[in-house]
Amino acid sequence: MLNRAKCLSALRRAALIGVLGLLAACSKVTAENYQKVSTGMSREAVVDVLGEPTSTQRSSLLGVAGEAAVWENGKIKITATFVNETLLTHSLNQQ
Repeated sequence: MLNRAKCLSALRRAALIGVLGLLAACSKVTAENYQKVSTGMSREAVVDVLGEPTSTQRSSLLGVAGEAAVWENGKIKITATFVNETLLTHSLNQQ
């Protein structure tokens, strides 16, 4: 029984690692996709290219809405600043 439990545990770990590997391989956060993003794009268009951001910070004042968004995938980090849902600046950092 103990050997069977160890085998099942090892199979579960292998399956989890495989799924995580597939998810990482399917990530939209790539230098190639970064090149498709340009100033003036809508936030929706940027999300279509890069996927939902890993993290965001939002604020608004007197009818002007701002958002700082970050996408991360391994050694790639993309940052973007939106004003009223329009891309103002963006940068790519590869470590």
